[in-house]
Amino acid sequence: MPKRVDHEERRTEIAEALVRVAGRRGLHAVGMRDVAAEAGVSLRLVQYYFETKEKLLLYGLQHLAAGFGERVAARVRAAGENPGPRATIEAMLLASLPTDEGSRTFHLVHTSYAVLAVTDAALADQPFLKSPDAAEDAVTDLLQQAKDAHLARPGTDARVEAISLLAMSAGLGTSILAGQRSPESAAAVLDAHLDRIFRDGGRND
Repeated sequence: MPKRVDHEERRTEIAEALVRVAGRRGLHAVGMRDVAAEAGVSLRLVQYYFETKEKLLLYGLQHLAAGFGERVAARVRAAGENPGPRATIEAMLLASLPTDEGSRTFHLVHTSYAVLAVTDAALADQPFLKSPDAAEDAVTDLLQQAKDAHLARPGTDARVEAISLLAMSAGLGTSILAGQRSPESAAAVLDAHLDRIFRDGGRND
């Protein structure tokens, strides 16, 4: 009896191959043939699951974002049963800093996609670029919770601070990749900014 093919598993394997190659070479340099070679499958099979490179990129980046969400969730769980707004925000920001292979790949590939989307209208129109908006909304909600619980300093604008924190995290991540600063110094910068937002550290205890 022939072995049953798990199509979703095969698509995931191809997406992971895309992410690995893009993490080494940059997204701009990745072709469908490169992904096929990395996955150990034929180019025809990659084309069977993803008719175009654009569709392959979108699926691969959605897979990457899902992995990032899992890392954030793991950091939040590690912070305790009821971590509160500050610890949750820290988990989101620190998870995106390129401090290990997984987060380095996420930052590099995500940044590469954003750069490509500037000059490629088809890529710019993809829903993946809405992910930053979702992150901004999530951080804004957490900061609003902190304000309502009197954990944030008076006059804090939740939306403005969310935008600032995410932009700062992205810029610090790039500086780590470029070797300008260490992950520890980048984390210290984020911590100092959070100290300016939250009262007495913003802890729940």
